[in-house]
Amino acid sequence: MASEETGFTAAERAAMKERAAELRAQSKGGTGAAKKRREAEACVDAIAALEGTDHLVAQRLHEIVSDVAPQLDHKTWYGFPSYARDGKVVVFFQPASKFGTRYGTVSFSEDALLDDGVIWPVSYAVIEVNDAVDAQLRALVTKAAG
Repeated sequence: MASEETGFTAAERAAMKERAAELRAQSKGGTGAAKKRREAEACVDAIAALEGTDHLVAQRLHEIVSDVAPQLDHKTWYGFPSYARDGKVVVFFQPASKFGTRYGTVSFSEDALLDDGVIWPVSYAVIEVNDAVDAQLRALVTKAAG
């Protein structure tokens, strides 16, 4: 429930604090390979901290991105496992546990190359990891990454 003083829930405030910490970590010395390595480790740590279906979906997405879009950089975004091109997040996983929702979502930003006419989906609820989900995510990530 949102706080009357701020309008944000405790989970939303925690996500904002995580994002602020990510930005502070990004600005601390180091560039290039060292920075990418730290960001990739943060992504893996974020996945490892998840449980149940959230962990399974995030892990599968991570494997898919590594396989079909190795050019995307692994990082976190608001604490979510995320994958970016040229510093801009293209695809990310928002776990159900993060905001107490019924399902986690694999979502794509405006920098994803999914444009298709005047309307297209950019967020997908995932409640199970199976071969069909794997195939659909592979196709989406491949297209989104360019």
